[in-house]
Amino acid sequence: MTGTRSRTVLIVDDDALNRKLLETLLAADGYVVRSFSSGGEALADIAAQAPDAILLDVMMPGMDGFEVVRRLKVHPVLRHVPLIVVTALDDEASRRRLAGAGIEHIVAKPIDRWQLKAHLTALLGGAGDRDD
Repeated sequence: MTGTRSRTVLIVDDDALNRKLLETLLAADGYVVRSFSSGGEALADIAAQAPDAILLDVMMPGMDGFEVVRRLKVHPVLRHVPLIVVTALDDEASRRRLAGAGIEHIVAKPIDRWQLKAHLTALLGGAGDRDD
């Protein structure tokens, strides 16, 4: 073991209150958080430094979450970054559309801290610290 490095989670949500809530929950669990209000800003940041996971809202003005997913999925490096959609869309048609876009991990709004934690644990294997 050469040490530990905190895992980085990127948040993409146009709602400032949702971003703040997620930032607070993730920081309390030891994650380093980068947060953006638009898909375009997030994609520019992700291209410079890939996070360990992405929490993505679907309903955003301009570039919506589906377009962000589409762009991530065609990128040779970024398509492997674990993705959790955090959304108020909870109907069957929306879930089918998300599944069709390759989204397996969905957390419904309002956010349940324990459900979010379970998804992150499943994708990343535990809390914010990891071995390098």
